[in-house]
Amino acid sequence: MANLFTRGGDESKSEMSFVDHLEALRWHIIRSVVAILVMAVIIFLNIQWVFDNVIAGPINPNFVSYKAFCDLSHYLHLGDALCLKPIKVEMLENRFGGQFLGSFTVAFVGGLIVAFPYIFWEFWRFVKPALKEKEVKNTRFAIFWVTFFFFSGAVFGYFILGPFTFNFLASFQISGMHMVETKPTLGDYLENLTNIILGCGIAFELPVLSYILTRIGLITPRFLRSTRRYAIVIILVIAAFITPSPDFISQTLVFIPLMTLYELGVIVSARVHKEELKKEQEWE
Repeated sequence: MANLFTRGGDESKSEMSFVDHLEALRWHIIRSVVAILVMAVIIFLNIQWVFDNVIAGPINPNFVSYKAFCDLSHYLHLGDALCLKPIKVEMLENRFGGQFLGSFTVAFVGGLIVAFPYIFWEFWRFVKPALKEKEVKNTRFAIFWVTFFFFSGAVFGYFILGPFTFNFLASFQISGMHMVETKPTLGDYLENLTNIILGCGIAFELPVLSYILTRIGLITPRFLRSTRRYAIVIILVIAAFITPSPDFISQTLVFIPLMTLYELGVIVSARVHKEELKKEQEWE
């Protein structure tokens, strides 16, 4: 941080500046935690509605994505290729307090997702004083774009990847005689759903990350183009990590948008790099 220490001051002033800096950071964190807790309490007070209509959505036979996929398949003249057979999942909980603890998990993760714009805004308020006026001007839409890509990824994971993943996992049979019945635990389902939504939300920040790294000079569009084949391998690994199911369709569903976002990152990097070169020429 540019303002971390006071220039030309004595040792006590420098230390005070550092302490003040940590104090400001502490209050940003406290306000972010309070925002998460407020959203979590609201969700917890409506936990039955939230679970039945939101959390259990991807495994609900009447979930909107099932009809949408099938309509799209027919529109593209693919027959029933994209039609997912509705599944009925009955979850188990073998602990007395399992459902109660599960409601806390739903409330906290939901609070984190809903409060994400405010959390990033607090982070931005902490970083902003260290930026120059031109840097602040160049990043004036940062909160919007970071929030946009995060929620785009979360929506993608919830409405597209989630139904494909749970449909595959629930309908997969290791025995041709149907001797094994899949009955996941509540914790297992919540963990998979959380990984899908948060994983996609974070992964969709690729263009923003490309913008930041190019702006500070760590990468260039030429570097991104030359490492495209390595990026493909890394994105495949990320896709395998995000998707609990090992099927080709689910991983392809993650790979295509992430690769598209990588290419978008190349375009963003090229524009930023061009602006930086122009500024250097003006300085010269």
